[in-house]
Amino acid sequence: MGALHQGHLSLITSAKDTSDITVVSIFVNPTQFNNPADLELYPRTLERDVALLEAAGVEYVFVPEVEEMYPEPTVLKFDFGKLEYTLEGAFRPGHFNGVGIIVSKLFHVVHPTHVYFGQKDLQQVAVIKRLIRDLSFDLQIIVVPTLREGDGLAMSSRNALLSEEARSLAPFIYKSLSMAKDELLKGANWFEIKKQIEARYQAEPRLRLEYFELVQSDTLEIADALNNLDTYAICAACYIGQVRLIDNLIVA
Repeated sequence: MGALHQGHLSLITSAKDTSDITVVSIFVNPTQFNNPADLELYPRTLERDVALLEAAGVEYVFVPEVEEMYPEPTVLKFDFGKLEYTLEGAFRPGHFNGVGIIVSKLFHVVHPTHVYFGQKDLQQVAVIKRLIRDLSFDLQIIVVPTLREGDGLAMSSRNALLSEEARSLAPFIYKSLSMAKDELLKGANWFEIKKQIEARYQAEPRLRLEYFELVQSDTLEIADALNNLDTYAICAACYIGQVRLIDNLIVA
């Protein structure tokens, strides 16, 4: 959705390594925002973005207007099952319907053979995988690892909205995920870990934790312990002032 950073550019690097032609779409999609204020605040830096893409060697940039993508209100509704009712689905009702609609439209317009999404939006990755399977899109999805700042903060377009004070607090999210992962791999009980992490957030009134959960990394189903048959992730969403940030760590 624009406001590009090195995390986005890592997707482009991956695309250029495996494809003859790289296409980047930039579109702030109104149907995936359940909060109008969030849509209004979303950073838009198109001129800078295009310059970065040109320098990265991207062949085509697709920047449609809202009227092009939505010539009339969309009646179709996507339902992604359990993904609609957990984590982002629970806190942002209708969000994944908007994601499904716009990504389907972009797939139909561009006809890609490969698509590249970042691990930071892990639940969105699960949604897109389901979309591709259920609608038989003839393409392959590649998930690119999250890029981080030197202090661990996951790169995000929303980071540009952080005040200096908020930016100094933001690495707490990654630290809490890392702490929880380390304790979990040592064999600690998940519910005790979660209780301790939530207490740490409560001790910092400038942070407002929405969720902190252990999930099965493919389905995003909530888990309470590890087993050797699945892979897991710890996912978090937190407000720092008016800015909402999400992050995750794959456990194993």
